[in-house]
Amino acid sequence: LVSPESSVSVSAHNAVVGLAKAPGSTGLWEKFSFGLDPSALQERLFVSEENVDGFLGTAFCPSPCSQSALERQPLIEVLDVTEDRIQIRVE
Repeated sequence: LVSPESSVSVSAHNAVVGLAKAPGSTGLWEKFSFGLDPSALQERLFVSEENVDGFLGTAFCPSPCSQSALERQPLIEVLDVTEDRIQIRVE
């Protein structure tokens, strides 16, 4: 993380933490953890095609699936992500 570019904004009903990657860091962030202290952190995933596929794959087939069940799973593609919505396509 780069400290000068990171920011915090707090209002009566919301808090926003802006994080900036260090120049040598590459790739997408997959998840983050938050909480009041290190022993009670909660994990959240960023919205990405891989994370959506993983979540929906678990929802459609929560226990170990047979090969035929895996082949019947829908194709899920993340088309657009904005602050207000996420658009996905399922085939």
